[in-house]
Amino acid sequence: MSSDSVYNELVLKFSNVNGSGSASANAFCAKALFRMGIPVSAKNIFPSNIQGLPTWYEIKISESEKLARRDGIDIFVAMNAQTYDQDINEVIENGSFIYDSSLLRDFKRDDINIIGIPIAKLCADAYSDTRQRQLFKNIVYLGSLSLLIGIDFDIIKQLLSDQFHNKPKLIEQNVKALEIGRKYIEDNIKYPLNKQVRKSNKNTNKIMINGNEAAALGAIYAGATVASWYPITPSTSLVEAFEKHAMKLRKNEDGTINAAIMQAEDELSAIGMAIGANWNGARAFTATSGPGISLMSEFIGLAYFSEIPLVLFDIQRGGPSTGMPTRTQQSDLISCAYASHGDTKQVLLFPSDPNECFQFSLDSFDLAEKLQTPIIVLSDLDIGMNDWVVDELEWNDQYQHDRGKVLNSEELENTKDFGRYKDVDGDGIPYRTIPATHPELGAYFTRGTSHNEYGGYTENGLIHAQTLDRLSKKFKTAENLLPQPKIIINSNKTKIGIINFGSTTRAINESLEYLSGVGIAINHMRIRSFPFSNNIRDFIDQHDIIFVVEQNRDAQMKTLLKTECDIPISKLVSILNYDGMPLTSKFIIDEINKHIEENKDINDLISPLIKIV
Repeated sequence: MSSDSVYNELVLKFSNVNGSGSASANAFCAKALFRMGIPVSAKNIFPSNIQGLPTWYEIKISESEKLARRDGIDIFVAMNAQTYDQDINEVIENGSFIYDSSLLRDFKRDDINIIGIPIAKLCADAYSDTRQRQLFKNIVYLGSLSLLIGIDFDIIKQLLSDQFHNKPKLIEQNVKALEIGRKYIEDNIKYPLNKQVRKSNKNTNKIMINGNEAAALGAIYAGATVASWYPITPSTSLVEAFEKHAMKLRKNEDGTINAAIMQAEDELSAIGMAIGANWNGARAFTATSGPGISLMSEFIGLAYFSEIPLVLFDIQRGGPSTGMPTRTQQSDLISCAYASHGDTKQVLLFPSDPNECFQFSLDSFDLAEKLQTPIIVLSDLDIGMNDWVVDELEWNDQYQHDRGKVLNSEELENTKDFGRYKDVDGDGIPYRTIPATHPELGAYFTRGTSHNEYGGYTENGLIHAQTLDRLSKKFKTAENLLPQPKIIINSNKTKIGIINFGSTTRAINESLEYLSGVGIAINHMRIRSFPFSNNIRDFIDQHDIIFVVEQNRDAQMKTLLKTECDIPISKLVSILNYDGMPLTSKFIIDEINKHIEENKDINDLISPLIKIV
């Protein structure tokens, strides 16, 4: 073992062929590292076809908890000959490139450690079944890694036992494959490598979970009983997780399930079902991605104008059109903020990790009923489908669901001159009833056409304008009910700020830590909801230059800030990434450095100017 070994700080990457069964083995690797107590971040980079195209899986391993994605790979396990040339170029100097040497290759790099393991040949010798030979190749390289970098072998075996607890023969076969990989390393390769892992205690009170799973749990705890959906990547797994948890947590004594999960024929039908269920008193939601938002737009407008609660999860992906359905992006902001035609404005929540996916999911159902309007939770593929290590999800057993201004039978009888769309309290939010609350009182016909205070049809333009004004008042009320921005003041003297939202937060935090280390203090605000509250306007007013970081081409958050807060456009500087990959801190630092070098206005704010390297 080298005295200059580095522990628990590396990037490990796998290249495979989609459909080869590698996803499970790669996930086992990430989970084993997590169970060793090491902070990790896993990114599954996969194609949109069923099988045959290249796929990659990255694991960032960081004892210092710097878990944003990083360019440059320390150890690459390359199992796809089609991408060898691309893969080997990602390995940093003195890194390691592990490949299947059943067919020897000359890679023409002498600055890295090239390790050949004849994995296909080892599997051909050990297994007679063709499918087993393919599947167990992935377990063989996992066994090899357990020695090469020090992954706890007992933890890997326990993971296999947990996964296949009712299939002992399969456990035995997987352990055999692990031992094949280990035996080859013991007999042929010098180990361990210079980048290694060892047990840590950093994951105390942490869990590994993806955002879609966390959001589904939030919906369960929020009391949702209806999910209507049409499958679309990357939102499908959210409804699947809701169904899985409902089967366990919503089971009645007679074995029936107190939940309805309905796959509709299209997105428009899916949201229509959710609106109908909410109108009838259930807590219902739907989940989709950008193309689905477009198709749902008409019904979003109906829920907005008729003031029916609705929760909609938009797990954003690369667009436009079909675009890159298996890549991440933040490109649905404008389409969601003003979803539907006419004068509409929707409430948006921006979770930054799976922990907030759970909390915002839980909050969204209360907000939808308190505000009587659609609540759109904007996650993205990086949060939704990738595994993150986060604090344990928090739940208060004393929590009571807030259904907002819902009148029961007795309250209806004591209410004089009930009008479904009357603004009694001056906050823009009327009172409502749930159908069948009272045999005679409270029934109303919900209208998507222009209506008066009593829900009656009208074409009186003045009454219609009054309704639109009341809805605007409701959204002013919403500003103080929504999750407030997270603001970190790194210096009271700096006039430079940075704004972000959602999954870019880890990269932002790491870049600001670096900048602080070279003497550049930048204050940070993470926006968590829309419409914007006054403290967002105040933060912008207090700074001369604001960098706005987002993952789309057209600077949609900057556009929203300019439009809604009346900010001079010259004050806002865009940092835009839209290649579909999770953001790196290096990209942010490079973009800030570029702006410093090209613009005298920011040079004057940094005195003396410290060049970022």
